[in-house]
Amino acid sequence: MGTIEGGDGMRVVVGMSGGVDSAVTALLLKRQGYAVSGLFMKNWEDDDDGEYCSTRQDLIDVASVCDVIGIDLEVVNFSREYKERVFADFLAEYQAGRTPNPDVLCNSEIKFRCFLDHAMTLGAERIATGHYAQVRRRDNDGRQEYQLLKAEDGTKDQSYFLYRLTQAQLAKTIFPLGQYYKREVRRIAREANLPVAEKKDSTGICFIGERPFREFLMRYLPTQPGEIRALDDNRLLGEHQGLMYHTIGQRKGLHIGGLKGHQDEAGEHEAWYVARKDIAANVLYVVQGHDHPALGQTRLSAIELNWIAGYAPRTHWVYSAKPRYRAVDMPCEIDALEDGRAEIVFGEPQWALTPGQSVVVYESTVCLGGGIIA
Repeated sequence: MGTIEGGDGMRVVVGMSGGVDSAVTALLLKRQGYAVSGLFMKNWEDDDDGEYCSTRQDLIDVASVCDVIGIDLEVVNFSREYKERVFADFLAEYQAGRTPNPDVLCNSEIKFRCFLDHAMTLGAERIATGHYAQVRRRDNDGRQEYQLLKAEDGTKDQSYFLYRLTQAQLAKTIFPLGQYYKREVRRIAREANLPVAEKKDSTGICFIGERPFREFLMRYLPTQPGEIRALDDNRLLGEHQGLMYHTIGQRKGLHIGGLKGHQDEAGEHEAWYVARKDIAANVLYVVQGHDHPALGQTRLSAIELNWIAGYAPRTHWVYSAKPRYRAVDMPCEIDALEDGRAEIVFGEPQWALTPGQSVVVYESTVCLGGGIIA
């Protein structure tokens, strides 16, 4: 599913990041008889000083891997495209009080659009990445259809981040790691003496890295102080520096932890959580207790829909969905589909549904697509 057995010299360009996953992707394809070359994308230039963004070291690692495998490497700069198509949207969403997932947009706009288009100009027939996902081609009433499937390794599955891909993009994509577990990928890298075999997985988005998130955001979005109020009784509890710095379900960083209120069974004062943002009034509403009813919802609206098959799934049919990447798949129905909006109803309340995040719908292991929580 993740690969086509026997490359027969088919030209494939592999997006290489400097990590073990993309390195093993290139190695596996080379072993299977593909004509492989590597491509390293530079997507961020602001403050690329190595403290938080490891672009220089990643490029060194990619060059070393390509040397060991014996493939050519090209470096391309997509920083302008990234800033226009991903980062501008990232800032606009935060400024509007939502919490976007830029990895989703990066995949659809950069890795599977800019990269794919560039690879085709190089004469490639396919592109490949180190994503943990699978592609399956099937015949659907005489029409050839490409499905996006979950990876075999459920703990690493990345289909959630790929739900905006199209039939045209999937038709040109190979995911060699889809049937491998991470431990097997590292074993393959060690046995092949790849220099990144034990390299730590990258976390977060390159342009943020490990730096404090609020500090980073403040460089681009000025503070907009406002009130923090209790949702239950409208008590004034404190002041926030900007709704964009907070997300639904957030517990830390509110600086109101010492305030009295509800107690749990042990008599301890329960923690405060962000429950709602009033954008017009610039008020942040909070509640006490992880299990407060305001933090659980059974229904959401999704916009900016993308259905991978090219057509919408049926309504009033049991599917499963993830309202955030680390969420467990939960049974749901699509209650309505109209005016570019989907109403999704879950069988039980979902905790801290967050506007701006993606909800992704599955039928068993098949990723059907999804949209942005409105």
